[in-house]
Amino acid sequence: MTTVLIANGPNLGRLGSREPEKYGSTSFDALSQLCRGWADEILGATADVRQTDDESELVGWMHQAVDAGTPVILNPAAFTHYSYALRDACAMVTAASLPLIEIHLTNPHAREEFRHTSVISGIATGTIAGFGTDSYRLAITALAGRLG
Repeated sequence: MTTVLIANGPNLGRLGSREPEKYGSTSFDALSQLCRGWADEILGATADVRQTDDESELVGWMHQAVDAGTPVILNPAAFTHYSYALRDACAMVTAASLPLIEIHLTNPHAREEFRHTSVISGIATGTIAGFGTDSYRLAITALAGRLG
């Protein structure tokens, strides 16, 4: 069975309690369960759902994905806007001909101006934003289309 890495950046472990008016009331644990179910149902795959507040750990996960040939769904959170280290690691994923889908719970372009720039989007296979937890389901569906 195929595995897909669903990697989440800083503060996403606080889902459900952090600004629920923006990010919804679904906890990270509940989102992880949803992702595992969608990956199985839509993709016939296992979802390895992870979250970290540590930039270097997220970079290391991209390296592992390249080495294992694992497609990636990434919510880089705040690292979206400035982490060139993460961008370079993501570029390795796509250079290895692996899909990398950037996702966001909210629409960054409808928020503060500093959120309008993504250093990840330019190298991502595609970007899905603004659909809350459905952004993850939509990314899994898009990945299914890419993997055939």
